[in-house]
Amino acid sequence: MRKNKPRRAEGPAGNDILALVREAGPTGITAQQLMLKVGLDKRERDLLQEVLSGLMAKNKVEIGQRGRYVAGGSRAAEGGGGGVEAQLDIIASGAGYARLSAGGEDVYVPEHAVGTALHGDKVLIRVQHGRGRPEGKVLRVLERRRTRFVGKVEKQGQQYVLRADDQKMNRMLLIPPESLHGAAVGEKVVAEMAEWTNPREMPRCSVERILGKAGEHEVEIHAILAEFDLPSEFPVSVEAAAEAIPAGISNAEIANRRDVRGIPTITIDPEVAKDLDDALSVRKLSNGHWEVGIHIADVSHYVRPGTPVDKEAAARATSVYLVDRVVPMLPERLSNNLCSLNPHEDKLSFSAIFELDNRARIHNEWFGRTIMRSDRRFAYADAQAIIDGGDGDFRAEVLMLYELSQVLRKERMDNGALEVGGNEVKFRLDDRGRPIEVYEKVMGPANWLIEEFMLLANKQVAASISHRKGGAPPFVYRIHDLPDPEKVQQLRMLAKSFGHELKTDGRPEDLPKAINALMHKIKGSEEENILKQLTIRSMSKAIYSTDNIGHYGLAFRDYTHFTSPIRRYPDLMVHRALAHYLAGGKALNKQALELSCVHSSQMEKRAADAERASIKFKQAEYMLQRVGQTFVGIVSGLTAWGLYVELAENKCEGMIALRDLPGDRYAFIQEQYTVVGQRTGRRFRLGDELQVMVRGVDMEKRTVDFSLVDEVGIPMQSAKTGRGLWDETRPYPASDGHGQRKGFRSPKGTGSKKGKKEKGGKGKKRR
Repeated sequence: MRKNKPRRAEGPAGNDILALVREAGPTGITAQQLMLKVGLDKRERDLLQEVLSGLMAKNKVEIGQRGRYVAGGSRAAEGGGGGVEAQLDIIASGAGYARLSAGGEDVYVPEHAVGTALHGDKVLIRVQHGRGRPEGKVLRVLERRRTRFVGKVEKQGQQYVLRADDQKMNRMLLIPPESLHGAAVGEKVVAEMAEWTNPREMPRCSVERILGKAGEHEVEIHAILAEFDLPSEFPVSVEAAAEAIPAGISNAEIANRRDVRGIPTITIDPEVAKDLDDALSVRKLSNGHWEVGIHIADVSHYVRPGTPVDKEAAARATSVYLVDRVVPMLPERLSNNLCSLNPHEDKLSFSAIFELDNRARIHNEWFGRTIMRSDRRFAYADAQAIIDGGDGDFRAEVLMLYELSQVLRKERMDNGALEVGGNEVKFRLDDRGRPIEVYEKVMGPANWLIEEFMLLANKQVAASISHRKGGAPPFVYRIHDLPDPEKVQQLRMLAKSFGHELKTDGRPEDLPKAINALMHKIKGSEEENILKQLTIRSMSKAIYSTDNIGHYGLAFRDYTHFTSPIRRYPDLMVHRALAHYLAGGKALNKQALELSCVHSSQMEKRAADAERASIKFKQAEYMLQRVGQTFVGIVSGLTAWGLYVELAENKCEGMIALRDLPGDRYAFIQEQYTVVGQRTGRRFRLGDELQVMVRGVDMEKRTVDFSLVDEVGIPMQSAKTGRGLWDETRPYPASDGHGQRKGFRSPKGTGSKKGKKEKGGKGKKRR
């Protein structure tokens, strides 16, 4: 994936920041202090960092002692040279790997040389070259990844401590009694870490907010929101601004739009969805072709740039879908009322309208603002019933759209698009929020019907801008880079261990078709899920960018996000940019668009992490009631410390620690991608079926521990008891991409740079 170069800091904002840094003198000023002085919200921290990066690129600002920003030239005067900047990743053993800002191979940092650095901190390190591998030593912390932590208050001896929920925080935080601010032992709180410079002392923190008793549903969900710095409600000023937006549609507004209200139009969404942001219309033309309209809520009409609602939406960048709620990007009056394409109501929309023949080839296309009216709201199950042969209103329209979508889908697959999407994990909760059922939401033809037309609109909108005569003006694209070659090789080896070939000629463009061929071959097999998961892990992450490099996974030369402006800010940006260019506007500011793209990509990842955390919490809570029960599962991950097992019955995941595997001492062999018993040769690989017992659940860490069970249902004893079992010695190469870094081994054979990647469902899926 391309790395975005630091943007230049220009205009009053850059000058204001530079003035404050110079005013601070040699002592310097922290990013938090700068935010307070210029009145930035905590969610606008990324905007400040962009300005600072621009100033640093021009040598006007440097990073001084304790991570404070000083005017250019100050660091040299302090004798701050002699080190290199890096970002530190802490592993399970307490050691770390430093990713150098200048690029190159990561540097191992022993635990004793980490100092006061925490996971994700930006640090200055000294690289020491000896007879073995290079090692780093942290000289000082330049910038903290985070200073605010959510966690549980505990008491150790006479001291109060915070056990952070953040799985990457490997230290307890000391809470002085005067900093408890009313918090009691066993409560979840939000605390701010104080400056920490002495590694021999425990870092200190102060309680800022009390969330409630740990373990309660509402408390834990709000703890997840706080952990990922996500809002639980809208500011009063934003709600008031949303309420003040006029609801009516004037005759003048209608006259400026294409009227499609007379064309049969439907929506197809999840049954519980309230933000209906897309609709489809279809009618037969006199020449025998079909006119298909993809109508998207015209959020840009109601949310104008620079308004309080727009600023809040830009900061949030996306709606967040947790197990029991949606944290919306827009206030409810907009997302569920004014903008939502509710049936039997005139609605303002932004449309992509295509003339298609029976082979779904495009003969004409049109983009612009419309006024539409949905005639029928379908849930996915309703549309699926018609596709499966049932009867009902708008049956002809649903079947025609389905037929065209199948042609589009086949063409996309033939062109090399990847087909590895997984199902969503869903929960049924009782009235107290406790999970009483975990199940998979399976995607079917009705979902694909909508998916194909959304992809068509997104692709053609992007192409209409990128292939303009005279050159492509700045625009927002959804891009997806080439996969990681090393992970593709791991996938190839794992597939081979199951007796399958991933055949390519070494060209990246051949890989999608080869993967699809593999996916079709393994459909319905025991190894299907595990090979799908490893395939997904081998892929790069899609992001937003003004640099159009295409979308590898979809096999599209041009792609954007146009179809969900109610829940994604980039889609709103695309609507505005498209309207601007359709009206003959000049080229937009590329740097401003790119800044928003970077922020939106970051917020999208944060939202996905929060969604996974809520799923992991509910899975752990569900398994808490099943401690001592046995289940059948498959090995879903291999690491230096354990086997991860996904239960077939409910898709919950837990771990068997290597030290608890019976009959032998086991080790993870990175080169062979397998866990092997050192005496018996017993091997474990991804996809192996095991019977396990739920040994315990850690609700604080949202983790489940398993024990291996033998054929009669008795938990097997660990290697410490000396009870040996199997004789199997067949070589099982396996990989999940989560073992030790290639080329690195921690001194005591423990730890890994990466832990097991979590899997889980997301909310409403639309590419």
